[in-house]
Amino acid sequence: MQVRLKSQAISFSALGDSALEISLGDASEAGVIERVHVLVEALKKENPRWINALLPAYGTVVIFYDAIKLPPSLGGEYEAACAWIKALAVSQGVLARRTPKLANKAKPIEIPVCYDSSLAPDLELVAAKVKLSVEAVIKLHSAVTYRVHAIGFAPGFPYLAGLNPKLKLPRLKTPREKVAAGSVGIGGDQTGIYPFATPGGWNIIGQTPVKLFDVKKEPPSLLSGGDEVIFKPITKEAFSQWI
Repeated sequence: MQVRLKSQAISFSALGDSALEISLGDASEAGVIERVHVLVEALKKENPRWINALLPAYGTVVIFYDAIKLPPSLGGEYEAACAWIKALAVSQGVLARRTPKLANKAKPIEIPVCYDSSLAPDLELVAAKVKLSVEAVIKLHSAVTYRVHAIGFAPGFPYLAGLNPKLKLPRLKTPREKVAAGSVGIGGDQTGIYPFATPGGWNIIGQTPVKLFDVKKEPPSLLSGGDEVIFKPITKEAFSQWI
């Protein structure tokens, strides 16, 4: 049975006896992504010993916790965790009317992308569907500063918000059996990057030579929730030299 507690712009749902989901609104609502990541950063800073892992996503944060390590409380274990998180959210302005500001990070992460037709099987089709030239599609796609909404689908796969509305397109009706690693695609109102060669149904308009996930590094994922990303168009020659 799912237990749900709701208050103002935050609600909690129990996910079994060792995890809970915090909802801060619909991902399409203005300011929700900032609220998610301000809360995540606050939780990381506090680093209570009873929290084992955090998983930010679209308007939500899932917390995996150890109920045994929770501090003494008058309420039950789940209720105690929710009350503590809500108090932290209030103290950090997560529930304020104004959109909270994310802590200043390093400048946006620049990712080189080659939009050559040999690496972009859907680019011409995308241009035709949105009634723009290929050059215009490339310019619009690379002129935006994106925000990482979440990492998912595959390790290191970033869901990037900020796509120009003119490029919004549904995913392919029939997914490909294999999409090349580094492929940059459009799916709905987002853009994303395939870190590995996997099946996929996004419209592929380019490819990056950058490795997005490496188990030998710490952290293994190049990108994380809340990061800003910009794409830098590169030539096929530069792409070949990079790899």
